[in-house]
Formats: sequence, structure tokens, C-alpha cells
Amino acid sequence: MTQYVFVTGGVVSSLGKGIVVASIGRMLKSRGVSVGVMKLDPYLNVDPGTMSPYQHGEVYVTGDGSETDLDLGHYERFIDVELTAASNVTAGQIYSDVISRERNGRYLGGTIQTVPHVTNLIKERIHQLADETGADVVVVEVGGTVGDIEGLPFLEAIRQIRNDVGRDNASYVHLTLLPYLGSTHELKTKPTQHSVQALRGIGIQPDAIICRSDHEVNVGLREKISLYCDVPVEAVIGLETLDSVYAVPLRLEEQGFGDFLAERLGITNSPDLSAWSDMVDKLRDPKRSVRIAIVGKYVELPDAYLSVIEALRHAALAHDCEVKIDWIKAEDIEEEGADHLLNRASGIVVPGGFGERGIEGMIAAAHYARERGVPYLGLCLGMQVMVIEYARFVLGLEDANSSEFDPGSENQVIAYLPGQRELGATGGTMRLGLYPCALKPGSIAARAYDRDLVNERHRHRYELNNDYRDRLEKAGLISSGTAPDGSLVEISEVKDHLFMLGTQFHPEFASRPDRPHPLFREFVGAAVDTLREGAQHTMPLEDSAADDASSPSDVVARLGISR
Repeated sequence: MTQYVFVTGGVVSSLGKGIVVASIGRMLKSRGVSVGVMKLDPYLNVDPGTMSPYQHGEVYVTGDGSETDLDLGHYERFIDVELTAASNVTAGQIYSDVISRERNGRYLGGTIQTVPHVTNLIKERIHQLADETGADVVVVEVGGTVGDIEGLPFLEAIRQIRNDVGRDNASYVHLTLLPYLGSTHELKTKPTQHSVQALRGIGIQPDAIICRSDHEVNVGLREKISLYCDVPVEAVIGLETLDSVYAVPLRLEEQGFGDFLAERLGITNSPDLSAWSDMVDKLRDPKRSVRIAIVGKYVELPDAYLSVIEALRHAALAHDCEVKIDWIKAEDIEEEGADHLLNRASGIVVPGGFGERGIEGMIAAAHYARERGVPYLGLCLGMQVMVIEYARFVLGLEDANSSEFDPGSENQVIAYLPGQRELGATGGTMRLGLYPCALKPGSIAARAYDRDLVNERHRHRYELNNDYRDRLEKAGLISSGTAPDGSLVEISEVKDHLFMLGTQFHPEFASRPDRPHPLFREFVGAAVDTLREGAQHTMPLEDSAADDASSPSDVVARLGISR
């Protein structure tokens, strides 16, 4: 029988439940256990695909084309699994399904209630994932915080599962915050006690409590929490803020949580995290650093580019270096100029996005990269602005644009995908998920992949307009990756440039800590090469807070931004 581990959160949101779930998955996998993983999101949106990045960070796309929560990216990167739509369940999906069943007479005239109808469907989705994956253990994250009204049906559902599968087959882990009071120089446990009380009032007694803190959680605090929350002291785990999210599985193992959970689940295999530990050690001891500018629309909230950041970090790791990120707001380039804002960078990334805000700044960034020979990687929108820049400044089409930004342009070098213009709905209607891409022999892309055909994840409505394809090719913008039938351009690259390449797909979703994506790896390698050449844009700078190669959560904390 599949066993289940449920992770809930208390006190405040954004404590890192996703990282803890991903770490649990990694710890279990290191013991030879097959793992399934799921995120339960209590919001009423069907998926995050129509949500602003300011609301919910990036939209992570799985191979089957599902638009999902960014935590699924953590799961895939840590556990190295390929997830599907089954791994992200929202209240919007559940209620839509319940109402659809009621309208179709599936309930035979019964009164539809939260319990049992909504909770039964939540349980059905959880068991469905177990059946589809055949996993030994399914780890389930419940989004939000205990006490949120919209989360109650999900908590009730996971409470019931313990009775359904037996007490030995369901475990509950509660993640809370221990706030630090500067006036008294102490960590306070009372919020955790209240959070656990609320959870117990729902009928869930946690088997383990993980305490997030910026300070050491000593034995005395753990004993106090054990006493008041009725949890064994060895199951009260201190998780202090670390220098890397990838160190979390190692820290939890050091605290004995891996062994506790293994005993709870009846797992006898010893863990082998040696390769993971080596990776973290290498991450902590880079031989050099490389500065990359990310020019985007949502740089005030780096969670919008979470997978891009991690893919850069993985690629830098492959080159024994640390990536330092300059966050450049595209509108600022429009006002201050690319020379002023980009002259520190050894490489430029323009990631995805929608809408015309900041587009001219991104085009200016692409122009700067092409003119100065700075390595450039354009992702989805980043490829499109690269094409627009080339059409304007090389082909001489001054009004070249995308039909998304200027429907009146006579030279729409970026246009709707076939069938997209007629769509009325916005959710889940883009070109989504894995599609094949044939690579042009001898191109930068082909050399990076060392393959003829690849499959990559997409999320877009627009493409390079084939009416301009031949003219662009003759002028030096090579279509180095296309759909196998040649109908769609998937990769464009500038001929005779060290590295100037754009992808219509999102390669960042496929990057892993021990297996960086080939295009990110080659891009960072090109940026490192410019360091060796001592180009002007790689001049060393004084250390500052802005120089930190911080994780998105660190940057958010530093900027005082709330998700």
C-alpha cells in the first residue's frame, strides 16, 4: 500500500513548504524509495496560468502542458522526476468538478456538501496520483496556512485519509515559524503552539514539527515545543535559514528528521546523499563569479523568474563559478539607456512575459548585446524581442514589432500562432507542454545539445512570422531549431556572435542541479569566456547587497516584498 506524508504550514505563509516537501522527496529517494509528490492549492483559480506573476510568482509548465504552481519546479529539481497535471490540484478544479458532476446527475439528487462530496473528490485526486505513479510514498503539500478558511476542506480530506489507509500509512509534518524578538533576544514558541492547537482542533495531530528560524533552535526550545505540542522531542526539528535551498535535505538529515521519517514509514534502507552533498559543497566554493543581467518586466519579484535563476545557478555550477545577478527593470532601460545599466554584465538574459510594458527596453537590451558582443539568452518573449531588434536594425524595418504589442504595424515579424487569434478564453489555451524541435547541424544549439532532435516545454501564443524568415536568415539570423516539419521556428541565433540565441520554448524548466540545461550551460560558458578575455563589461566591482547571487526568497526579503 502507498504511504502518505502530508506537509502543512502554520504561523505565516512563504516559509518554504515547497522546499521542505522537495527535500523530503530527495531524502526518501536517497533511501531507494519511489516518490510521488503533489501540491494542493486552496485558491479558486483552476490553475495559476491566468494569475499575475506579482500574485503567485512564475507559472511552472509540466511536460504534459499543465500550468502549475512554482513549487512543482522545486519538486522536479530536487527529486528529478517528471510531473504531470495530477501533481497540482486546486480548489477551482475540485469545485468545478463537483458542480459538473451535480449538473450531470452523478449525485442522484443528493444534497451536495463540502463533507463528504468536496473532501471525497480531494481524496480521490490524492489516491489517483498514487495509482498513476505507483509510488511507495506520496508527499503532499497543503498550500496556505492552518486557519485559512479556504484550506479547511483540504485539511479535512487529509485528516480522513489516515482513517482510510491506516495510522501507520499516513504521517503529518507541520512547518512553522519561530519569530525572534530583538528586544529580548529570544525565539518565541507561542505562535507555533497556537498553530498546532488550530491543527489539532481540525483533528490532525502532527507527527513532526519543523521550526523555521533565522537563529539556532536549541534543545531547550525543542523540549518546550515537544511538551506543549505533544510531539516527541526528536521529531521537533530546527531548520535555520541556510545559504542555499539545496542544503535543506542535508540539514534535515543532520537533525535526524530523515531517520525519524524512515522509521515512521518502516523504511530500513540507509540514505545516500553523497552526490548531493558534493554538489552543495561545490556550490559553496566557487572558483570565480560571473555577472548576469536579467532584463524583465517583473524584477521586483524574482519568484516570477524562479526557474531561470535556478537554471543559471546550475549552469554556473558546471563551470565552477557563482552567478551574480543584476536585476534590471526593462522600463529603466527605456529611461536611462542600456549602456548605463548593462555595462557590468558578462551576459544578458531576457526571460518570458506578456504585454507591451517594458518591451522597448528589452529590445534595447538585445541591441546592446548584439552590438557589443555580449552573450545573450532570450527565453520565449526574449527570443521575440531579439527578432524584432534584428528586423529593425539589420533589415531596416523601423516599425517591426509583434502583433501582441502593435497590431497596426506593417511589419509584424512576430505574429499569432495558427488558431490563437480566434480563441476567446485565456486559461490553458496557449501552446503548452512538450513539443519536438529539430536542430540545424553546425549551429550553436546543435553543438550544445549534441543531438538532432529535442523535446522542450512551451508556453506561448506568438511565433516568428514565416513571411520574414528567409529575409532574416539571409541577413544572419539563423533558424537553428524548428518544428520537425519546418513550420515553426523554435530557436533563433545570430550568426558570427559569441552567443546570441533565443528559444520560443522554456529550457529553464528542464534544468537540474546535477544536469544543467545545455543552452544555459553554453550561455554561462560564453559569459565566462568574456571574463577571460577581460572585456569592458566584465570589470570587477565593489561588493554590495546588489551583487549577491541570492535565492529568490533572499532577494524578496531584502527588497521587503511580499508574495
